[in-house]
Amino acid sequence: MSAKQFHITTFGCQMNVHDSRWLGTSLEALGWAQGTETDADVLILNTCSVREKPEQKVYSHLGRLRDLWLRNPELLVAVGGCVAQQVGEAFFARFPYVRLIFGPDGLPMVPDALARLTREPDLRLSFLDFTQSFPERDAALAEPGVQRQAYVTIMQGCDNFCAYCIVPLTRGRQRSRSSGSILDECRGLVDRGVREITLLGQNVNSYGLDSKSAGTVDEPGFPALLDAIASLPGLRRLRFTTSHPKDLSPETIAAFGRHPNLCPHLHLPLQSGSDAVLRAMGRKYTLDHYLDLVEGLRRARPEIALTTDLIVGFPGETDRDFQLTLDAMRRVGFASSFSFVYSDRPGTRAANMDGKLERDVKAERLRVLQDVQAELSEQWLGRMVGARVEVLVEGESKKTSEDLPSCRGRDEFGQTVNFPVPSEAPRRLIGDVVPVRIREAKKHSLWGCMEEDG
Repeated sequence: MSAKQFHITTFGCQMNVHDSRWLGTSLEALGWAQGTETDADVLILNTCSVREKPEQKVYSHLGRLRDLWLRNPELLVAVGGCVAQQVGEAFFARFPYVRLIFGPDGLPMVPDALARLTREPDLRLSFLDFTQSFPERDAALAEPGVQRQAYVTIMQGCDNFCAYCIVPLTRGRQRSRSSGSILDECRGLVDRGVREITLLGQNVNSYGLDSKSAGTVDEPGFPALLDAIASLPGLRRLRFTTSHPKDLSPETIAAFGRHPNLCPHLHLPLQSGSDAVLRAMGRKYTLDHYLDLVEGLRRARPEIALTTDLIVGFPGETDRDFQLTLDAMRRVGFASSFSFVYSDRPGTRAANMDGKLERDVKAERLRVLQDVQAELSEQWLGRMVGARVEVLVEGESKKTSEDLPSCRGRDEFGQTVNFPVPSEAPRRLIGDVVPVRIREAKKHSLWGCMEEDG
């Protein structure tokens, strides 16, 4: 009998990408094989509901799967992630081919559940309860051993309850993972040849604070955890995301100057440059506080690249508020940003606020903001010309230079870098960290030439 085939479609954030990788590797360990969406016996959608558009994509995708189900009535569809947590068992009534619903905390139970569902064709299951502690899973399966980049989740959920954000409702309250489990996983990854680790959480800067307030396991704060991981022998690069400005401590900032392997890149969501809008959002910091953090980061690591998240058209945002956001972008000089128009999310405070803006007003503000960011990104990339960077090679580039094949990867600042290599080199270099001299800045990436190390 041939192995059962599965296919995973992932929407949303890096945590979802990491969860999907873990799930895929776990199913393969049970003897399953990855297949295409049209050939697979089990289709899994790992979903995101942070904004309205990704949620609507989920419903559209599920609607398209009906034809596959009609051709194969034994097709098993599972819906997981934040939309699953939000909508719950209502999926069963709307889509008869959906037989498994699981929220973020239910992920560790999914491999065994899918195996059971394939044996019991009339069964439907849902895993939607939040756990009281971090939902541990097999760390050995977190990333395939051949990879040189890995993600390690250090916490789940969020206690901030920003007015626009659905995360506390779909991922639950903050639960920090034990530092011992995190360090064990990181050591194992480094022992298997991983060069770069990214620590993941909804708000990594508040790691450990939940367990202290709950009186459970007494974990160190994020700076101590960061020091311990950065000090692991053989770890070439360390990153973390996402940070909340209200919890970014002086000790964490100082770590950028203390650990050379802590990459000079930080994603620090600003959301708005207006104090009035920040108060309405419930962000618990001011623009001045944010700018003080930027100043401290640049003292600790002058070359650091800062990226951010921005929301335009929040309820009550005035032309003046919007202009303050543009001014703040220019003052900081963000290397890049993720920007979105505000959209109501069910259950959030902002959904019931007055002062909602018209769609065309929000769209125009987003266009203007993205034009400003394009200028800032062009300036940032332009300043990299002539610099020597370290590129972790991720694969072959689709582009060529001077009729030579090329490799692509990311430098320590998080920028995509392409560089030509001899014809026999592309596959051999994947996973290596190589020195590259930047020769040219494109619109969204850099081109360079590989140099001799040392």
